[in-house]
Amino acid sequence: MDSKKIIAYLYLKKGNIISGAEGSVVSEDPVSYAKTVADNNVDWILIHDLSDNDAEHDEAIGIIKQICLTCEIPVIGTGHIHRMEDVKKLLYAGCMHALIHCSVPGELAILDEVSHKFGKEKIIGAVDNAADYRTNQETIDNLCHMLLVSDPVAADSLLQDCKLPMISMFEELNADTLVQTMKQEGIGGVTGAFVLLHLKEIIDWKHLCFTQGIAMDTFEGADGWDTFRLNSDGLLPVVVQDYKTNEVLQVAYMNEEAYLTTLRTGKMNYYSRSRRCQWLKGETSGHFQYVKSLTIDCDRDTLLAKVSQVGAACHTGSYSCFFQEIASKEYDETNPLKVFQDVFGVILDRKEHPKEGSYTNYLFEKGIDKILKKLGEECTEIVIAAKNPNPDEIKYEISDFLYHMMVLMADRGVTWEEITAELARR
Repeated sequence: MDSKKIIAYLYLKKGNIISGAEGSVVSEDPVSYAKTVADNNVDWILIHDLSDNDAEHDEAIGIIKQICLTCEIPVIGTGHIHRMEDVKKLLYAGCMHALIHCSVPGELAILDEVSHKFGKEKIIGAVDNAADYRTNQETIDNLCHMLLVSDPVAADSLLQDCKLPMISMFEELNADTLVQTMKQEGIGGVTGAFVLLHLKEIIDWKHLCFTQGIAMDTFEGADGWDTFRLNSDGLLPVVVQDYKTNEVLQVAYMNEEAYLTTLRTGKMNYYSRSRRCQWLKGETSGHFQYVKSLTIDCDRDTLLAKVSQVGAACHTGSYSCFFQEIASKEYDETNPLKVFQDVFGVILDRKEHPKEGSYTNYLFEKGIDKILKKLGEECTEIVIAAKNPNPDEIKYEISDFLYHMMVLMADRGVTWEEITAELARR
């Protein structure tokens, strides 16, 4: 782990975020609440499912899936883990890690199975005290990626013994204690109630840790302003792209203050040439741009920013400022993701608005068994085509397979975004 993490700990019970294991309701909209938390510069979110039964747990898994899709930071899932299938549900919902409470005999008993099934890099262990770790040290060290220790005193006592990066849990923590904790070599991160209590201060605390030589997930330490070639107004042009699609959203300008503020906060700041002042993108509209990467061009006179765009980038309400076509020539789209999305969009439209004579609608009408039968047939055709020396044949068969696979995706409610997110996590 290259940098140390500040992790928000959320308790989920009966569709609500609550303030603790026995706490009161904090939010009845867990997905929006988690998104707000994620947008305040925490590094990971840990979601503890407090379901009382399997039916509640399945409902919670659906909520966790939406949180994983909405929050663009890693999510750790835990709670209601009784068997390997429960860990599988968390990971398949999109969680980067599953947390296994090794102080709970039932969870410790399945640790070996889930670690070998999904890989130790997917498993974080957790103990309530130092004794529980020492009793099972060899097992935990061999089968887990990190260790969460719910008692900070116990975490301190394990610094010399534990071979895993530790996450120390605190109810309350101030900036000075945070720095002292993060400076310790064996500490990989911190979590607990204090994160939500000090959510607006997290960015300042991360900056403080960075200035103390602690590796944190920030954009600080990037190239200095004095290394750029500025235009005649002393500004740096910025081309802004959607980080998922590479669609160009806008072109803006930065002065030094806007650049440094962007690095420090992770939100795009610009210099307004008309108002002659710095401004935070989305400050009035709520349409913030969260930085994913900043790249300078070969002449060091133009910045490329890849961002996560909230809402619309353009003041007109258009997602991109570039929507007024001046000239065009017919061409075939070759961006694979765009092609897949376009074809998938047609399939979804056929499902929503059936068209007489449509083969796609024929498949939907016949149902899942017919779709699976066709998909199986196309798989076989690919295998046969692969033995043919003519490469064109396999190209056609793979195209047929992908079409039928997208029909299956539409029927089962799976999107390309979910597929690509899962592949990216792997």
